Amino acid sequence: MDAFPTSLRPLEGGFSGETFLADVAGEQVVVRVYGGRSAQRGPLAPEVDAAVLELVRGLLPVPGVLDVRRGDPDADLPGLLVTSLLPGARLDLLLPTLEEDRRARVGAHLGTLAGRLGHMVQPRAGRFVDRSLAPEPFPAHLGELPTWLEHHTQQLGADLVEALGPVAEEAQDLLDEDRRVCLVHADLNPRNLLVDEDTLEVTGVLDWELAHAGSPYVDLGNLLRFERDEVLTGAVLSSYRRFMPATPDDLLERARAADLFALIDLAARPTEQEEENATVTDARALLVETAG
Repeated sequence: MDAFPTSLRPLEGGFSGETFLADVAGEQVVVRVYGGRSAQRGPLAPEVDAAVLELVRGLLPVPGVLDVRRGDPDADLPGLLVTSLLPGARLDLLLPTLEEDRRARVGAHLGTLAGRLGHMVQPRAGRFVDRSLAPEPFPAHLGELPTWLEHHTQQLGADLVEALGPVAEEAQDLLDEDRRVCLVHADLNPRNLLVDEDTLEVTGVLDWELAHAGSPYVDLGNLLRFERDEVLTGAVLSSYRRFMPATPDDLLERARAADLFALIDLAARPTEQEEENATVTDARALLVETAG
């Protein structure tokens, strides 16, 4: 990319404050600056994200990679990723306006999307640490739900962790029954999805920074984490079942079990922004409900 954008405008909706709109040669592009939280991923993070986008391009609607620059911690220079701007409306803003038939239609598209991710087989579970996308094993405390739960005792409180213990054990037993591994977006929620307002087809899957190799039920669980609308949920699950060659009868239970990893992590986070605080509060309330 020859011309680098010099005028950056914050992109609406991002929690991190690291994503911007810019104009290059008369076209709008998206610039991700890997500072703040993203800097903790290391200088190779932009290259990892670019490689993931290239991997799924043509299979899922993702932005094109225009430029990628590795960070230089010694020079205090953050990494950069420049991508194309995709069309569509953010699903979290559009969803509350949809009537029942249109919620069912968008749910069908979402189920197919989750199914496509479930088909992208990976050799083993793990994190992506460089552009090769060869999964590296998770740290020990990330491997099993009970251990992951105990790891967050200080943030969640001993009482809640104790109450969730049996739930985590049961969920892990359920996940152990299916060790298939696929590409996982890991933040597949309406905020990170763009859809066409007329057809309701998905036009963009954004924010792949948490992508890894893991359970095929993670993204389905993330997508339905806070969703209690039976019409939308039913459409997502039905479409997913049609797309996948075989699914267990307890599909939703497995999805909720797989999502516990991310739900625990989210509920344990310190909050820095008002909008983020609401999400963390909802996650903690859901954990308490899950604990019974």
